[in-house]
Amino acid sequence: MAAEDKLKQLGITLPPPPAGVAAYLPWMRTGNLIFTSGQLPWREGQIAFAGRLGAEFTEEQGYQAARYCAINALAQLKDATGDLEKVRQIVRVEGYVHCAPGFRGHPRVLNGASELFIAVFGPRGQHSRLAVGITEMPLDAAVQLTVIAEVAP
Repeated sequence: MAAEDKLKQLGITLPPPPAGVAAYLPWMRTGNLIFTSGQLPWREGQIAFAGRLGAEFTEEQGYQAARYCAINALAQLKDATGDLEKVRQIVRVEGYVHCAPGFRGHPRVLNGASELFIAVFGPRGQHSRLAVGITEMPLDAAVQLTVIAEVAP
């Protein structure tokens, strides 16, 4: 099934790709790789989850925040390629979890993104991943995600 059809089946409509909030591009292509800038849990122009995991938010809410980040990353990939079918492979996902001291659920939070990529792309969505907890985050976002994808020439 095509990625766009899978998104429809999942009830997901891609938003317009979020613009950068500083002096950077939202994505960059070099050769057959696209690197997204950090994607935050934007939803309808607002940060959907502002705060820390293990304090203001639960692990399950963090999972949803990571999912929003992944949806925004998909919007960037579509903007970069014009067609999600040109995505050959999600190569790497790097996730940063804004967390309170003692929070250790980073991998489970980032499954919100990883599982969405696999649901949308099947085997092409499987990837390597980095999961890091940090004490401060731009715009107080709960999660930030970057994606590296291989795309068709």
